[in-house]
Amino acid sequence: MLFKAAQFDKYIKKNDPDIRVFIVYGSNEGLVAEYVKKLVGTVSADLYDPFAVVYLNGADVNADPGVLFAEYSSRSLMGGRRVIVVRDADNNLTKHIKYLLENLKSDTLVVITSSSLNKKSSLVSLGESNAEAAVLACYEDRDEDIFATARSLFIENGLTINSEALQLLCSRLSNDRKSSLGEIEKLITYMGDKKNVTTEDVRTVIADQSASNSEDVCYYAAGGYADKAQAALQKLFNEGEEPVSITRALSYHFSRLLACKGFMEKGEPLDKAVGKLVPRVIFYRESSFKRQVALWPKERIYSVLELLYKCEKDCKTTNMPAAEVLSYALMQISSAAARLGKAV
Repeated sequence: MLFKAAQFDKYIKKNDPDIRVFIVYGSNEGLVAEYVKKLVGTVSADLYDPFAVVYLNGADVNADPGVLFAEYSSRSLMGGRRVIVVRDADNNLTKHIKYLLENLKSDTLVVITSSSLNKKSSLVSLGESNAEAAVLACYEDRDEDIFATARSLFIENGLTINSEALQLLCSRLSNDRKSSLGEIEKLITYMGDKKNVTTEDVRTVIADQSASNSEDVCYYAAGGYADKAQAALQKLFNEGEEPVSITRALSYHFSRLLACKGFMEKGEPLDKAVGKLVPRVIFYRESSFKRQVALWPKERIYSVLELLYKCEKDCKTTNMPAAEVLSYALMQISSAAARLGKAV
């Protein structure tokens, strides 16, 4: 069966003895490691207890499946339940797990991990279709996952963090759970006896680990940060992003600013106007977005959209230096934002 996060949390609190095999897979290696640690913890407080915990490699099991079957059928010399973790599994393991589920009986828990499997893999399909197996997909953390992970770690360590500092922290973390946990733990260690995390603490300790994306360019440009906008733009160019797609992202961003202006003209306060946007503004971008709504007059937004329309047209024109055209337009926008900021 396919497990969601809520079902997993429920299992950790109260184990279901009918589930004999967990298949934990996906590209988010940090989340995979976290799930495995919790699953092993349901059997043994010591993750490396030689009597209760066995770690096997998928390739070794494929070469000699008898190793897995023997360990699964063995009983602990010290009594109690056992857990077997099979690392780096692939689809060659499918027939062995199918045999285990159909022919062997034991209270031993089997946890299978892999970063190479996907939802169409035969091993994953076996887990989803079998009532005695559970499948956990671990893909890149969403913004909400990053937020929840950070907040829960601070609570566990008796720390508080204000909204601005938490937004800054989340914006600097990556979508990989392992990397994010390392950065948050580094910040917790840095705090020492201090109990309240501030924006200065975050700036001092946490380097920007977030993946580059067109939103960075949009927010830096519309906020008046010319140097950061150009650096983010160059980062995207280095990763192979096309100037036209970045230009469209900028147009989309300013169109959303314009939409908020329209809501406010109809009597909506700023908070409600921003809240009406679909999709919603990502939580750690909200303060910047609201500032930009207040910063940009409606007529200036129209001018920017006209500039971006011309920019996109030029980028599509043969023999035009598209990267340079966009870079110049970005400089014009960020410079205008900086002047508007000084005028406020």
